[in-house]
Amino acid sequence: MAKELDDISRKIIEALQTDGRRSYASVGKSVGLSEAAVRNRVQKLSDSGLLQIVAVTDPLRVGFSRQAMIGIRCTGDSVVVAEALAQIAQIDYVVLTAGSYDIIIEAVCEDDDALLELLNKQIRSQPGVTATETLVYLKLVKQQYNWGTR
Repeated sequence: MAKELDDISRKIIEALQTDGRRSYASVGKSVGLSEAAVRNRVQKLSDSGLLQIVAVTDPLRVGFSRQAMIGIRCTGDSVVVAEALAQIAQIDYVVLTAGSYDIIIEAVCEDDDALLELLNKQIRSQPGVTATETLVYLKLVKQQYNWGTR
């Protein structure tokens, strides 16, 4: 997919990674396109799944006092397990991995009770899940999404 991006689309993405609230007119000026052309490109990038424009919050300040990274070992088809986990609302990140874990997920929960319920009722009960290791976040030091394009 990265090879399908032209230089203008890359510049649009990078501008929005810096400031997702930036107007299409402002982005257009910096990349040499009209506001309408930028809006059209952003819509196509969004429709393709390549780009999301979202409000990123500090979970603690909006009522979620517990975040955790959870390593999962499973048997059978790990893709099937990962796809099932991806449907759970409290899970915001799911990756298939090589190494000690087959899948790593990130969960954002209201509190420890909610995390415990998520672990016991929704994760460990999934067919194929054999073990989990939960790494509870103590403090979010850095979180950014402006790595650009290649």
